[in-house]
Amino acid sequence: MQVPYLIAAILAAVTGAVHSVLGEILMFRHLRDGTLVPALPAPPLRVRNVRIIWATWHLATLFGWAFAGVLLQLALGHPMSAQLAISAIVFAYLGGAVLVLVGTKGRHPGWVALAAVAALTAAGSA
Repeated sequence: MQVPYLIAAILAAVTGAVHSVLGEILMFRHLRDGTLVPALPAPPLRVRNVRIIWATWHLATLFGWAFAGVLLQLALGHPMSAQLAISAIVFAYLGGAVLVLVGTKGRHPGWVALAAVAALTAAGSA
């Protein structure tokens, strides 16, 4: 067991969770009208701006969790393999694509690029 990696993995996972929860409590809950994704404007931002900020906010958490997964595998003594890195990349980018797709109702093209990175990364490992 590699204790520094384990502590880093736990810290990365907790930081991501705290980041998302505090963002929801301190910023996004005021911009909701009973929906999952904020749907009220926050002048001078329009609703579409708030929605992509919400998706991007949580994208940072997803990327942090992907790295936490890699760190956990290293902590458990699993050698760093291409498959481990590929899995983390696919998880982060595919999750990000879903966040941006849902968060912007498909209006922000970032979801296409994120999904393409996930698909190409997965295809490259096949």
